[in-house]
Amino acid sequence: MRKTGITLIVLLILMGFNLNPLPALAAGGASGGSSGGSSGGSSGGSAGGGGSSGSSSSSRINAWVNPDYTAGIKAIKAENWTQAIVLMDNVVAADAKDADAENWLGYAHRKAGNFEMAFKHYNLALIINPDHIGAHEYIGEAYLESGNVAKAKEHLNILDKLCFFGCEEYTELKEKIAAHKAGSSS
Repeated sequence: MRKTGITLIVLLILMGFNLNPLPALAAGGASGGSSGGSSGGSSGGSAGGGGSSGSSSSSRINAWVNPDYTAGIKAIKAENWTQAIVLMDNVVAADAKDADAENWLGYAHRKAGNFEMAFKHYNLALIINPDHIGAHEYIGEAYLESGNVAKAKEHLNILDKLCFFGCEEYTELKEKIAAHKAGSSS
């Protein structure tokens, strides 16, 4: 009992520290923003997809406990979608309740052009954590990229409610919807 209590205290202390080596990515984006859409990343970066905003601290724990998680993030940042999919598949096989890993996996599938699998994993992330801000942004982007503007707007509306004071994920998706509309009307 004493050993379990000490282990729990140590784990709680460690959770208070940011153990994620790529905090911007885990927050749902990379180099300068919130997402990894077709423009590359958050506001023009190269990758994204995590989404610890609106999610649990599982991304920090996974980066520490599961080397596949960290390697998967690095593969996403390098735009190596095949490797990222394999690594993140390993992560979700080890922890089926990791919304962040499911979101990363959806992102990697979307960037690889497999929308069916992308939607599957984004939806799994949202089943695990219905308030996962990164997953709402990315599934909205996926709907937009597949031509379903109405569904993209549904997720934008959800983000509007989740991001009471605004958030990058909301702004990013809103800008992409506006750009899509502008491109469609010209």
